[in-house]
Amino acid sequence: MQEVKKELGDLLLHMVFYARIGQEQGAFTITDVLHGICEKLIRRHPHIYGDVKVKDEDEVKANWEQIKLQEKAAAGSAGGDADAISVLEGVPRGLPSMVKAIRIQDKARGVGFDWDNKEQVWEKVHEELAELKQEVEANSDRQAAEVGDVLFSIVNYARFLGIDPDEALERTNRKFIQRFQYMERESRKDGKRLGAMSLAEMDAYWDRAKQLPAEGQ
Repeated sequence: MQEVKKELGDLLLHMVFYARIGQEQGAFTITDVLHGICEKLIRRHPHIYGDVKVKDEDEVKANWEQIKLQEKAAAGSAGGDADAISVLEGVPRGLPSMVKAIRIQDKARGVGFDWDNKEQVWEKVHEELAELKQEVEANSDRQAAEVGDVLFSIVNYARFLGIDPDEALERTNRKFIQRFQYMERESRKDGKRLGAMSLAEMDAYWDRAKQLPAEGQ
């Protein structure tokens, strides 16, 4: 926690620094910044600060996205470009692709564009796999696009299961590393080298590695 305290100090330094620049230029003060975030939180939580009734967390998020979209549309209208506002504009372009897919799907869900249940999403996964297989068999130039569709649908299915796909993939990465490094160690003990072994020999070590408890368990 002491390191957290130090990093928070670094963040606050930047906030105060930029607020000071804004004040010197007559644009805003740090008080304006604080009032702004308070007002935004009040606007985006009408179920707390207003009389809006919600049934669950999903409805809270949906309302949040709708309010954000209305705010952007109002800002666009003031600038004469309200029709160009997209709900997906809030997704940073620089995000890692998997994280970006999660955010895109969450944004779409916020305005009601989503599947009804996980069974429908699972069917979509199979549909995308079939399309990928077809393009691979045809050796077409659409193989990469179809791989992307499969990955996007898998991310979507993970979302319906309540699983963070990025975290799930990282767990598998760590598991593979653990097993592969076991295979390297054990084969060296037997005087063997991976590059000189047959696949069947390596599979024998791999099967033994699979019996190991996963890291962190």
